[in-house]
Amino acid sequence: QGTSGMAGTFKFELVSPERILLSVDAEQVVVPGSEGDFAVLPGHAPVIATLRPGVLDVMAGGAKKRLFVKSGFADVDAARLTILAQKAYDVEEMTAAVLADELRLAEAELAGAQADDVRIAAETLVNELRKISAKAA
Repeated sequence: QGTSGMAGTFKFELVSPERILLSVDAEQVVVPGSEGDFAVLPGHAPVIATLRPGVLDVMAGGAKKRLFVKSGFADVDAARLTILAQKAYDVEEMTAAVLADELRLAEAELAGAQADDVRIAAETLVNELRKISAKAA
């Protein structure tokens, strides 16, 4: 179970509090870390990182999947990447209504932010959602 079936892949799981949202053998995943984006490839050094709002770029089976996460954690070792996220959306499936809703919530959070770290996180979320909205339009 610990090793993946294909050479040059690792087990990638995206997990929410309710369920496993995605479980695939991936060639590469680009993770939106709070300290900057980082790419995970097979054999990656062990890392635990916090996520900022952004898009996970998943390369699996020669296809690319883009998943938007608001926040969470990445747990990496040589054979596996687990992303623990409160909420995640497939960018391709994010409707204009979902984007508008998330943007409205993020803008309200930004408007009400008192502490610098909360304001910065809310600003990042608003900016990432606006980028996705612009591409979807």
